[in-house]
Amino acid sequence: MSIRLPVQIFVAFCPGCAILVTKGVCKFMEFDNDLVVGKLRRWEKYLAAYRLPAWEQIPDLGLYMEQVVLLLRQYLDYLPPELQQPAPITAGAAINNYVRTRLLPEPRKKRYYRVHIAYLIMICTLKQALRLSELQTLLPGDLPEDEVRRTYDAYVRRHQLCAQYFIDQVCLTAAAMFDREVTMELAVRDTPEMITSAAILSGFARLFAEKLLLLEGKTLATGGSIEIRT
Repeated sequence: MSIRLPVQIFVAFCPGCAILVTKGVCKFMEFDNDLVVGKLRRWEKYLAAYRLPAWEQIPDLGLYMEQVVLLLRQYLDYLPPELQQPAPITAGAAINNYVRTRLLPEPRKKRYYRVHIAYLIMICTLKQALRLSELQTLLPGDLPEDEVRRTYDAYVRRHQLCAQYFIDQVCLTAAAMFDREVTMELAVRDTPEMITSAAILSGFARLFAEKLLLLEGKTLATGGSIEIRT
């Protein structure tokens, strides 16, 4: 009896190859290790140098929507456009939705200022992992401007630290692909294993963030059991 699986599954069966099972259809996948390693080195160098704009670097001139969209694409160019389809997170429709849901302060006479753009940078980067309802808990849209600045400055620093941590972990995990000494059990042998590992870790990271957000406003009395079962 055949079973149609509702999710994509990567199964590595030889170095550089995988079977992709999606909607009951099997597809053969093959990766050029030299290309992947070259891309990893390129991404490593790029992310190591990448920085979100400092508060002072964000224009406070009152930009129209089209100008804001172009600016965000410039600031967040590490997010590939092909991964944002069919509804890019930096599109005008998405920005209007952030305003409608009160995640983003309303523009002033259809113009967006530094405080709006700082909000949008945080929203667009966090939206990769969190739903809008979760973002509303983490990042209220009605903060005073001085608090937005403090929050944004701390976020920029945290983003840089996390980017470097991510680079270090990818390099360690992909050590065998780089012909480096493998020093951890999680180390992958080929690209399919890296894809699978990245997807699993992404799922765990998102679940971790969601579970922490659920504890907002809770106490030991109301937050459920903390018993460790043995």
